[in-house]
Amino acid sequence: MSAKCDAKKVVLSVGEVAKRSGVSVATLHFYEQKGLIHSQRNTGNQRRYSRDVLRRVAIIKVAQRTGIPLEQIGKALSVLPPGQNADQQHWQQMSEQWKTELDARIAQLTDLRDQLSMCIGCGCLSMAHCPLRNPQDKLAAQGSGAHFYPTSEELEEPER
Repeated sequence: MSAKCDAKKVVLSVGEVAKRSGVSVATLHFYEQKGLIHSQRNTGNQRRYSRDVLRRVAIIKVAQRTGIPLEQIGKALSVLPPGQNADQQHWQQMSEQWKTELDARIAQLTDLRDQLSMCIGCGCLSMAHCPLRNPQDKLAAQGSGAHFYPTSEELEEPER
């Protein structure tokens, strides 16, 4: 039997995966509950992970650091069969999916930063002229919670 075949049969306990990946056992359980990673149970009903889970956890952590929601990470990982590592082509496909969204988010944050600097400079937070205000509570239609303000080009001129 070759070393390559032996390596494929290596399974890791949840504690080993946590230690090697740098995430907690609870996080691994959460990822599994969300379908991002998969385990098998041994005869003692303990979780055992194949080595490919280490790569999956690394991808999840990189994507989370860039602000990609877990739902989108799950969709991207769903193209990989369980037990298969993401290769260069898979990573390229995943990163391309996220690139457009990240570019848009960067543009929004840059615009917000620039608008915020203007308000800090004047300190007025004028409801009539401040570019950060929410005219006529337009963002209420997007539901409760925080939302990105539109870019300065999207803002309407204040009513006079």
